Amino acid sequence: MPVNLSIKNAPDQLVQRLRERAERHHRSMQGELLAIIEAAVEEKHPATPADILLEVRRLGLRTPDEATELIRADRDGR
Repeated sequence: MPVNLSIKNAPDQLVQRLRERAERHHRSMQGELLAIIEAAVEEKHPATPADILLEVRRLGLRTPDEATELIRADRDGR
């Protein structure tokens, strides 16, 4: 059964940023809040060694230097 939640005393600046984010995602503010909450409580399972090995093979990495370059490029791109 759905439950009503409320947030009291939200700062104006935060509300404005939420409103802008909702507009970018073509949602109501309520829809945006629900999407944020769903993402926050989504269960994420850590990668297993088998998952990591599959990713290494998918990327075609053969040496530690290649992996290091890939990690640096990813980090520098943030």
